[in-house]
Amino acid sequence: MKDSALYIHIPFCDHKCIYCDFYSIITTDNINPFLISIKKEINFYSEIYSNDRYFTSIYFGGGTPSLMEAGYIEEIINHLKAKFSVSEDAEITLETNPGTVNEQKLKSFLKAGINRISIGIQSFNDDELKFLTRIHNSETAIKTILNAQDAGFENISADLIFNLPGQTKDKWLDNLKTITRLPVKHISAYSLILERGTILNKMVLDGKIKMQNDDYDAELYELTMDLMESNGFYQYEVSNFAKPGFECIHNKAYWEYRDYLSFGPSAHSFVDGKRWWNFSSLKRYISEIENNNCAAACSEIINQVQMFDEYVMLALRSRGLDITDLKSRFGEKWIKSKQKYFSQLQQNNLIALRENKIQLTKNGYSLCDEILSNIL
Repeated sequence: MKDSALYIHIPFCDHKCIYCDFYSIITTDNINPFLISIKKEINFYSEIYSNDRYFTSIYFGGGTPSLMEAGYIEEIINHLKAKFSVSEDAEITLETNPGTVNEQKLKSFLKAGINRISIGIQSFNDDELKFLTRIHNSETAIKTILNAQDAGFENISADLIFNLPGQTKDKWLDNLKTITRLPVKHISAYSLILERGTILNKMVLDGKIKMQNDDYDAELYELTMDLMESNGFYQYEVSNFAKPGFECIHNKAYWEYRDYLSFGPSAHSFVDGKRWWNFSSLKRYISEIENNNCAAACSEIINQVQMFDEYVMLALRSRGLDITDLKSRFGEKWIKSKQKYFSQLQQNNLIALRENKIQLTKNGYSLCDEILSNIL
């Protein structure tokens, strides 16, 4: 039985932020047809993949899944459990935005089966929130975290974004200090990235906004790692920090190169060396499900070279490269050919060898992309 993960993409949103490139729509049309389609898609894939695997996580992403009523989310959870072998103690995450939930709604989500809340804070600075076009302010962000705790959630995660245009080190440190004082067990800290097709990208191309350089980005990242460590959050992936025992089980499935099934428009799946992704249009998604029971727009079989590169990249970004596992999957030739380079990295305190694993150090995380480029 293979340990796998389940993902549901809820596309509905109340507002499109300037930096977001995830598929989302600002409308409540087709909410009920979408639920019917999700169930049909789940039925279709359960007949193919339900016998040889069990699922240890369910993740509701978006969009803004917390816009849905708890009963809507519960219906999907119950359908997944009816069609797949879902672990009794499975991690079930709901992405949540401040301003879309109160304590009572959070209690309803907990009762519906959600046991982990991921809150899109992004910043506690009101000027930065306005720039990012978030619908909430700092007070609402803090209140949402406290409401989640009062509602009964122990496993609370929060997202923050750094290296915003004009962001000073003091502003970013204030964000980090604020989040570490709150009852949060997991923090995802991402550098602001320009994605094609976003409003922010056009603003930069038009010269209306200037992004800060890579060196400054690296300085903010180093500040992040230092402050997280000093507050009891250990780094288990390039952008993710957790209190012991609160690593995100679902995201670890991606980083450990395990299989995952995903449902909804634009959702990507990876099973048995095959990857496919759904149409990025809700109407097209619903139409394809009605006619074909699935909505795959494209697929690819991962060849041995791709599989190796992805395996190494994901391992080094997270838990470290298990030498024994790598040899059993791909043989010894590559690791032997890179011994000299890895020795140099170790001498420069960029990697450490622990329990037969090659792991990036704090300095190594800062140069992760460069190191991967040199070895792959």
